Amino acid sequence: MTNLLIKLFVKDYENTKSQKVRISYGNLGSITGIVCNLFLCVVKITAGLLAGSMSIVADGLNNLSDMGSSLISMIGFRLSSKPADSDHPFGHGRMEYLSAFTVSFFILIVGAELLISAVKAIISGDTAPRFSYLSLGILGFSILLKLWMFLFNAKLAKKIDSSALAATAQDSLNDCVSTLAILICAVVSMNIKMPFNLDAIVSVGVAGFILWSGIGTIKQTIGELLGKPPEIELINEIERGIMSFDGFLGVHDLIVHNYGPGRQFASVHVEVPQDTDIVKCHEQIDICEKVVGEKCGINLVIHMDPVNVNDESVMTAKREMIEIIKSIHPDLSLHDFRMTPPSDERTNLIFDVVIPNSVPFTERELDEKIKKLAKEKNKTYECVITYDMSYV
Repeated sequence: MTNLLIKLFVKDYENTKSQKVRISYGNLGSITGIVCNLFLCVVKITAGLLAGSMSIVADGLNNLSDMGSSLISMIGFRLSSKPADSDHPFGHGRMEYLSAFTVSFFILIVGAELLISAVKAIISGDTAPRFSYLSLGILGFSILLKLWMFLFNAKLAKKIDSSALAATAQDSLNDCVSTLAILICAVVSMNIKMPFNLDAIVSVGVAGFILWSGIGTIKQTIGELLGKPPEIELINEIERGIMSFDGFLGVHDLIVHNYGPGRQFASVHVEVPQDTDIVKCHEQIDICEKVVGEKCGINLVIHMDPVNVNDESVMTAKREMIEIIKSIHPDLSLHDFRMTPPSDERTNLIFDVVIPNSVPFTERELDEKIKKLAKEKNKTYECVITYDMSYV
């Protein structure tokens, strides 16, 4: 069913890197959500009022908020596709993250309203509702439809890597769980006479689940807005692509900036022999930027770092320093190594050390450890170290 809808309503549906195609996917998901949620809202509120069930009415209002969320997602996709301008040179792609955040906020509002209503019903001792087989049928159909909507939106989200559609899919799954809880409550209430309002108690549990999922979704979208590290697959693909070119000795200082789906910019330093032909090296870097950038779907900028690979004393000192920093912590790495001519009094070792988040030492602690171990290795070694943070 999902594949059929995609083929019918998304032109050139396989070209998911195209902004027009992304908008078509977003519109398909949003319009489907608006139609389905409007239908469920009307049916559930009607059934809830007839049965006097607060939980069914609340579930219907939840579908109404879902319809609003789908509308917000559609607007977000439309705004995110706007081209770059003088005020936003990197485009408007993060509007999609903002729309996902807004959807998550609506989830929290629904959960909070349901929780307040349920607690009030428990405190005031409201009479438990009387469910009918019609109510059970509506709830069962709602679960099946929402389950399909979860699978539908999850597939669309995966195809275009959309946090907004992923949030919508999570919301649909939340609805499945909450409606299933109400259905179980209705079946139990029809067969067992309870001394308390089971409907209100179940509503508290459903509200708690909605709030928990809303907080989780908000954390994810805030992470996108603040700047998450790139996926390890992307890092590996960039590094493999660069190192496939002849004459490149290593890569470091890789930074990936995300300005929304399909709008990623990356910069990286590439080590090359210091006696290489600069003109030829520059041409190769231009080709690498284009080939790797297109393959990975990013705008890539490469900086060239010349290194000495012909002086054995330099290479020996570099191997010694790598051994030292790896003995302190295996995740530490070294780059841009240079050395002044060896002497009996002082030999300067100049290099950068990258500190990933897994390393438990401060820069000062690392500096003391590295310099102490370097002196033990060779009393003339004087380390001049620049410390970098890892952004991947």
